[in-house]
Amino acid sequence: MVWLSDPAVAAIPVRERGEPLVDLRTVAALRLDGRLADEEGLYARLRIGVVDRLVTAQTLLPVELRLLIVEGYRPTSLCGTPPEVAPHVAGAAVDLSLCTVDEIELDLGTAVHDTASERSHTDDPMVDAAVRHHRAVLAQALRGAGLVNYPSAWWHWSYGDRYWAHLTGSPQAVYGPILP
Repeated sequence: MVWLSDPAVAAIPVRERGEPLVDLRTVAALRLDGRLADEEGLYARLRIGVVDRLVTAQTLLPVELRLLIVEGYRPTSLCGTPPEVAPHVAGAAVDLSLCTVDEIELDLGTAVHDTASERSHTDDPMVDAAVRHHRAVLAQALRGAGLVNYPSAWWHWSYGDRYWAHLTGSPQAVYGPILP
């Protein structure tokens, strides 16, 4: 597994597109979860290119399922990873789950952000068949829309950041940190 902090990831140059952050509360095709909600909707923002891909991923899911967005952009002051390699501070990463059309979250084996559990690894062979199926459905839709997964966290997907560039073989990232 390649870590976000891997020097090869940090060495990838960024050719910033300058896309604005989009408030996901204005995107009817996506469902937002309130776990990390704040009055300003700070965590409910992503780069427009990422939003477009999430909307595409939503169309690739079975009609009875929805993406459930938990967290997007994270300010550098709240990020534990160096801003150069942290996808959330670039507005390029999203933490999400799956839910039904009635917004009942599906079982994906662990809670979002439960990094203490080995079950959080995307391809953990010890999760039961239903969880494996849910993770596979999520992964198929998101990969089909061009996002990549951070394998130690089934919920963490990104597009356009240095980690995405490293995994896809792109010579450069298209989103760098959004600095205050």
